[in-house]
Amino acid sequence: MDSWEASVEAQIRSAQERGEFDDLPGAGKPIPGRGLPYDESWWIKSFLEREQVPSDLLLPTPLLLRRRIERLPDEVRDLPTEQAVRACVADLNAEVMAWLRNPSGPKVAVRPVDADALVRQWRADRATATTTAPVPAAAPQRRRPSIFFRRRRAA
Repeated sequence: MDSWEASVEAQIRSAQERGEFDDLPGAGKPIPGRGLPYDESWWIKSFLEREQVPSDLLLPTPLLLRRRIERLPDEVRDLPTEQAVRACVADLNAEVMAWLRNPSGPKVAVRPVDADALVRQWRADRATATTTAPVPAAAPQRRRPSIFFRRRRAA
């Protein structure tokens, strides 16, 4: 074991002499988190921060579903057709039903979305959006010049 450690130390020493450790990132900077109390999940937190993972993905499935159900009216507001709204609701309801068949995580009440009620709300939102939207001003029409004021060509 000592010969193996000596071999590794010799390789490290020769790499230092060649300058392979001189321009490493973070050289000369303090170690991040030094002086803070130890946190067992420091590497998870640093990964989430570094990769910019949304915190919603850390929630258990029933809470994710509830959050998606709450945000559904805002998601479907800009959809162009009733069929698109119903398709969005059907996709979410399929996920809810799959979770209800095999629940995991905390016991949270999650129910499928009523597609008809959401379509009624979507129609009402579209009706109010069209009545409150400003009417675009008509572009001024160019008048064709009268034939009486055309210039005669010089012969």
